[in-house]
Amino acid sequence: MSGLIAIVGRPNVGKSALFNRIAGRRIAIVHNEPGVTRDRVTAEAEWNGRPFTLVDTGGIGLLRGEKSADVITRAAFDQVQLAIEAANVIIIVVNVQEGVVPLDREVAQRLRECGKPVVVAVNKVDNARAEGGLNEFAELGFAKIFPVTAIHGYGVEALMDAAIAFIPAAPEGTLPLADNPDVAPWPTGPLKLAIVGRPNVGKSSIINSLTRSERVIVSPIPGTTRDAVDVPFEVETDGVRQKYVLIDTAGIRKSRRVDDSVEFFSVKRSEDSIARADIVVFVLDAESGILEQDKKIADKIIENHKACILVINKWDLVDEPVRKAQEAEVERRATLKKYERGPEVLTTLSEFGSWVQEKLFFLDYAPVIFTSAKSGFNLDRLLEAVRYVAAQLQQKIPTPLLNRTLRDAIERRQPVSAVGHRLKFFYAAQVRQAPPTFLLFVNRDELFSDVYSKYLAEQMRRAFGYEGCPLLMVAKPRPQTIEPFRREQPKHSKPVKRGPRGESRKRTAGVDRTHRRPRK
Repeated sequence: MSGLIAIVGRPNVGKSALFNRIAGRRIAIVHNEPGVTRDRVTAEAEWNGRPFTLVDTGGIGLLRGEKSADVITRAAFDQVQLAIEAANVIIIVVNVQEGVVPLDREVAQRLRECGKPVVVAVNKVDNARAEGGLNEFAELGFAKIFPVTAIHGYGVEALMDAAIAFIPAAPEGTLPLADNPDVAPWPTGPLKLAIVGRPNVGKSSIINSLTRSERVIVSPIPGTTRDAVDVPFEVETDGVRQKYVLIDTAGIRKSRRVDDSVEFFSVKRSEDSIARADIVVFVLDAESGILEQDKKIADKIIENHKACILVINKWDLVDEPVRKAQEAEVERRATLKKYERGPEVLTTLSEFGSWVQEKLFFLDYAPVIFTSAKSGFNLDRLLEAVRYVAAQLQQKIPTPLLNRTLRDAIERRQPVSAVGHRLKFFYAAQVRQAPPTFLLFVNRDELFSDVYSKYLAEQMRRAFGYEGCPLLMVAKPRPQTIEPFRREQPKHSKPVKRGPRGESRKRTAGVDRTHRRPRK
């Protein structure tokens, strides 16, 4: 985009509410609890035809020279500093109901030192009486002061008109984001990758390793990430530059363990990220194995019909025995970890991958990648898997080839019918690419059970690949196109006239019509 606007301030002054108001949608979590926002939350937006990037930041809660023992507080402060350095213009948010406090002066002092244009948004100005307190904020040293109410949108237009004036003009020949006909959803736009999993499995670490930066906060404390953070990411492969959006999500815990509203909204953002992603990267912990909550997360991926890649993270913690066994030439039979499968014990890498797909049998189409975010092991293979699955999603099967494949599969194996009916297949067509959806016209759709649909999906994978992609087989009975035959009266014949009682008015020779007796 052509410019960046950063929203900063001390904790709990309404930065996230103002961010959502300007962006026009609920992205950042808004809550009365201070310090809810931790990472830099970004959104692509526009104002009066001027596109820009909007950044929400965590609250600056440290005075100059003050140090915090909380690793998350220090990391959130570093994220604010990065946003200030990258911004073209900064909006500092203050609270009119509390007036100027020492932390406001501290934030203002830091912004004056950075040398960037600054606009003051005095939030929570709900009435004319509150506007009388605006003069107090002149001591912060900034000329442009605007009263706003982020929740209701009051004063946001004047604030943005002043802020957008500092944004560089877009290059000639480009159109605004909303009017550009070239901006289209996938597959022409950046590929959206949602990184999901349980808390503390290494989702944020994978994003930082891929981007080679401290883009999101990483700590050993479960639940560090709260918002769904979109991270633009570009990589060049064989001279081709590919664009991605990495979506860092909060860890999804069991519903009964979600003990506050902040975590509830965090989990809701994670579930929404699965729905809007093109490919879901499902991160598992190599140390703890596959737990019940992992299966529930996998079920959410299935419900949304999303392409998926399974990532076994923290592999460096269990890979050392394998490497030593290979060097000792013990036929790769090392003890990785005592993952027991009944009486058996998994001993090789291939067995572990098979065990993962066995436990998550409903995601058996997803490739399994073993990685270590800490050492960067196999992250290049993860990107290769993403490119491969994306290519599988984009393929369009020719209709004649699709029909031949399905016809052969149905002839090889007919569905079981309790009443003895036989499935007749007429025609098939691919109606969607992501997820790959195929419409089948048959004589009886009730013969099309889930088991038989899975069989046809397996035959489709053998023929066309589709690794990492869910296949939807939709059966539809062929509509009646022939009207039933109806005998009609010839047009040249005359209608028969009938009397008041329904009898024919045709004269009968020698019979009186009224008394039905011979005439004299």
